[in-house]
Amino acid sequence: MCGRFTLRTTPEILREEFDLSDLPADLSPRFNIAPSQPVAIIPNRLPRRLGLVRWGLIPHWAKDPSIGNREINARAETLAVKPSYREPLRRKRCLVPADGFYEWTGEGKARRPVFIHLKGDGPFAFAGLWDTWRSPAGEKVGSCSIVTTEPSEILRPIHDRMPVILPREAWATWLAPEPAEPDSLLPLLRPFPSELLELRPVSRYVNTPANEGPQCLETENSLE
Repeated sequence: MCGRFTLRTTPEILREEFDLSDLPADLSPRFNIAPSQPVAIIPNRLPRRLGLVRWGLIPHWAKDPSIGNREINARAETLAVKPSYREPLRRKRCLVPADGFYEWTGEGKARRPVFIHLKGDGPFAFAGLWDTWRSPAGEKVGSCSIVTTEPSEILRPIHDRMPVILPREAWATWLAPEPAEPDSLLPLLRPFPSELLELRPVSRYVNTPANEGPQCLETENSLE
């Protein structure tokens, strides 16, 4: 799964990396993005813009927005059949920019966070789905879910799932504004190559969702 991630990359680099026409004015470095918090997404609309939505997808047909608390991750294997995701897969896909994510290893008091990032520590993109829900009062709430798949070799000892990191060559297909059939999309949702990833144990400070800042990434002892 993916329950926490980072986006520390500067707006200037994000604009260049993702060929964006617009960025939110209040985009600041994030070291501990957690469910229900605002996350940056690039929806499959032209021109490419980065906007902020709630993490935890609320389907447009939902009667209760609390369903979003259970929809932070979407399993790639069931996207085409699960009611919350069938239509977003066809029509409402997005990239979720990030530059690292956390998983936890161990049990009980020995449980500790591990930070996973690209070699070189550059930005990348999770595959995501988005939707817009309208409250009874008429308020529009944008939200998203991050797609997960089987783990790559480097992550298998830590967790049985990982977020889908889309390679650059898949971005155009995933962000195509026209509706698409699952057969053309599901093959993109593969484990990311282990040789391109690095991981290291980090501070338990990140365990608390309210904690932010570089302290989240302070290195602890090795995994051995």
